[in-house]
Amino acid sequence: MMRFDDLFLKGLDTLAGQGRLRSCRDWRAEGGAFLRQGADGASAVDFSSNDYLGLRTHPLLAERGAEWGRLFGSGSGASRLVTGSMPATRGLENRLAALKGMQAARIFSSGWQANASIVPALASLSRQVTGAPATVLADRLMHASLYQGCAAAGIRPVRFRHNDMEHLRAVLEQAEGPGLRLILTESVFSMDGDRADLETLHALARQYNAFLCVDEAHATGILGAQGKGLVAGRADLVVGTFSKGLGSMGAFVAASDAVCRWLENAASGFVFSTAPSPLVLGAVDAALDLLPGMDNSRAHVAELADLFRQRMTEQGLDVGPSSTQIVPVIVGREQDALALARAVEQAGFLAVAIRPPTVPPGACRLRVVLHAHHTHEQVEALATAIIQASRSLPHD
Repeated sequence: MMRFDDLFLKGLDTLAGQGRLRSCRDWRAEGGAFLRQGADGASAVDFSSNDYLGLRTHPLLAERGAEWGRLFGSGSGASRLVTGSMPATRGLENRLAALKGMQAARIFSSGWQANASIVPALASLSRQVTGAPATVLADRLMHASLYQGCAAAGIRPVRFRHNDMEHLRAVLEQAEGPGLRLILTESVFSMDGDRADLETLHALARQYNAFLCVDEAHATGILGAQGKGLVAGRADLVVGTFSKGLGSMGAFVAASDAVCRWLENAASGFVFSTAPSPLVLGAVDAALDLLPGMDNSRAHVAELADLFRQRMTEQGLDVGPSSTQIVPVIVGREQDALALARAVEQAGFLAVAIRPPTVPPGACRLRVVLHAHHTHEQVEALATAIIQASRSLPHD
């Protein structure tokens, strides 16, 4: 009889040979900065997490989370359709809807779960009401969770070239039929740090009677007026997360009341999943209290990102189309990205190498993320470390 572990070990060996083997590592917080344990036991300043505003160690989030835990318990017990909703949860959803300028919102346990659930839910509406399948038009660089939603719905999306609005127009003109037309995109793309053309997306959605869904995971809290994100009413449905700019975990969908009521009945991640813990939701409630007063932090992050991009481009390093707090340093091969990450870590910084399947082959990179707790001195030191290490990489 075959030992199944042998199959898995061979698979792991294959990943290692491709430079794609990953493993989880320990981290710790120290003095308000985010540090992770290096390979030699030394700590490195974190330039990889998505805690853009540094809220995950803010005392108010911990206090509010504990308060909600004392009031409502450590867990929700079941799906909200089984055990009902706390008034506090309804109140939080109203706050989230207002944050995105929408009528209503529904909370999910994760951003992946929300994205993977909404596409099948909207596709089922198309089949049930119009009698025809939905057509999904997807930015080719949208998040894997949205592609997972398409797969779960049994839909092969029509992909348009990244941020190419004329290509989207062309595929919209060809997407005829009575079924619902869905446009899926992100407002900030997580690997390149660039922004969607939301004005044109909104105009095309209106012109071609398409339903526009925008994932605001990497804009919520950190971009837009008072951290409200970039959509500003230019979408039919918005997905936001708590796990990035809001310093907690979980996600939400904001849309019209009718859309949210449909998702409450048809989105599998809402219907069949235990609702998030009150401990988590209390922390989110506190983060929403803090957001309006964090303009200086958001401006600081933007300034640091501009500084880092400038230092990279001055040395001829490729930062792609980044215009946000996410700045890739694109080097190409897996081995080069790993070598650069190791050298940077030895200098005291963590900037993780991103490799396929997260990015296409030949587009491996360090994904550098700027946070509100970073200093100008840290960013200058990181830039210097990357520049020095990059000089030892092979150049084609």
